[in-house]
Amino acid sequence: MGVTDEALSFLVSKHKDLRKLDITCCRKITDVSIASIANSCTNLTSLRMESCTLVSQEAFVLIGEKCHSLEELDLTDNEIDDEGLKSISRCSRLSILKVGICLNITDRGLAYVGMCCSNLKELDLYRSTGITDLGISAIAHGCPRLEMINTAYCTSITDSSLISLSKCPKLKTLEIRGCVLVTSLGLTAVAMSCRQLRRLDIKKCYNIDDSGMIQLAHFSQNLRQINLSYSSVTDVGLLSLASISCLQSFVMLHQQGLAAGGLAAALLTCGGLTKVKLHMSARSMLPEQLIKHVEARGCVFEWRNKVFQAELDPKCWKFQNSVISSPGAAPPPPQNKMGKSVNLFCPFEARQPQGGRFR
Repeated sequence: MGVTDEALSFLVSKHKDLRKLDITCCRKITDVSIASIANSCTNLTSLRMESCTLVSQEAFVLIGEKCHSLEELDLTDNEIDDEGLKSISRCSRLSILKVGICLNITDRGLAYVGMCCSNLKELDLYRSTGITDLGISAIAHGCPRLEMINTAYCTSITDSSLISLSKCPKLKTLEIRGCVLVTSLGLTAVAMSCRQLRRLDIKKCYNIDDSGMIQLAHFSQNLRQINLSYSSVTDVGLLSLASISCLQSFVMLHQQGLAAGGLAAALLTCGGLTKVKLHMSARSMLPEQLIKHVEARGCVFEWRNKVFQAELDPKCWKFQNSVISSPGAAPPPPQNKMGKSVNLFCPFEARQPQGGRFR
């Protein structure tokens, strides 16, 4: 069961005018399919091929050599390496690049992207642990239009990366979950310079504390969503954030320095809240009348009873999540609008979505 090289090669040979192709989790295809796509569909603008695990490193070079019109490329959970990124950097129109869970890429590959893909707006490096501050610096200096970057669990990232990203004034979404070396100093640099910041995930950034929140409250008045779980933020920081009138959602799980009074005051002050996610233990800290009052203003509470989970080694994590099937899931409807878009997503072979945004 599932899409094969023979079937996919036949399809693309008959639809050479394809603009969008989604082969996410087609785990049976190999380099044969990638060669067929690259040679037949040279006008592709969007290629999504997350978790095509039988495709070798060499095949990704073909994509860069042939598909120069690409604007969106999703290579999450694949074997691409720096040579593949070097080739793909020829796609100068790229605005969205997803190379999360790609354990073979390093700063050298990102440097090519930074040098050649100045139109890049979104970059996903989730759990690509070969990336350090040098790679992020290359992106920040070469991609001034950057609006979203995800470096979650790239554990070598430090404040230096955030200082580099502060040079991207259009940055709207910053996900640095699990970047344990980052502190409030780096976050302050982003807050001061990236005034359009709307979404921030600092879960498991243990060294970010109230001083970072105070700076966010002062400079990031466009902030809509924030995940503070497992950070060192206390009542002081939370009350500072409450002054941001645009704030709509926050997540706080396993927060050690949070007292009932501070949490209650923040909930009452944030009049625009629409969603709050808290640990179940926090419910007993809050008066039921206060909860009902906040709900009456249109806020939805989500109570979680999740226990603390230690981080796995990246390779162990990838192994655990690489072959998770969903036999009860309904397949998404295929798309084929005038031969321009084809979706061959294989739902029965899909793994769990990576990370989950702002969970």
